[in-house]
Amino acid sequence: MNIMIPAWVNGVLTPVEKLEVHQSGLRHKAVSVFILRGTQVLLQRRALDKYHTPGLWANACCTHPLWDEASDVCAVRRLKEELGITVSDSEFRQTLEYRADVGGGLIEHEVVDLFVVTVRQGLQIDPNPEEVMGIEWIEYADLQKRIVDHPEVFTPWLRIYLADFSETIFGSNFGAN
Repeated sequence: MNIMIPAWVNGVLTPVEKLEVHQSGLRHKAVSVFILRGTQVLLQRRALDKYHTPGLWANACCTHPLWDEASDVCAVRRLKEELGITVSDSEFRQTLEYRADVGGGLIEHEVVDLFVVTVRQGLQIDPNPEEVMGIEWIEYADLQKRIVDHPEVFTPWLRIYLADFSETIFGSNFGAN
C-alpha cells in the first residue's frame, strides 16, 4: 500500500504508512464528506476489495489526507477518485474524533474534518469500481431506521456519525436530534 498519512506518534504529527496506522490503532487525520440532496443522503457501498469494512455502506466519502495535504483539497480529490464527482464548494462543519474497531484487528482512531456538499437533481456520479460497488440516495429518516434495523451493513463510523453528530451534519431541517 505504502500510502503515508498524518498520524500522531508520541504526540507528534508524523507521516505513517496507512495500514500500519490502522494495525496500531494510531490517532490520525481523516476527512468525511456527506452529500445531501434535499432530505436525501448519498451513500456508497464500499468495494469488496477494500482492506477493511468491504461491502458495507458508508457516507459519500471517507478517507485520509495524504501527508501535508489540506483536508478540503483531499475531500475534492477523493470525491473525484471514488465517485467521479467534481465539486467546487463544500462546507466545513466540524472536526470530530472517534475510535472504532473495523474488524480484522484494525482500528480507526480518527480526527475527522467533516464536510457537507449540498447538490440539486442531476448530479453526475461515476463510481470507481475499485473503491465503490454501489451508491444509493436515501431519505434521512429511512437511513436512521435502516441503521437501527440492520446496523451490521453500515460502517462503524457512519453509525457513530448518525448517533452522535446528526445535528452537526444534517441540521434541524432533517429532524436530527
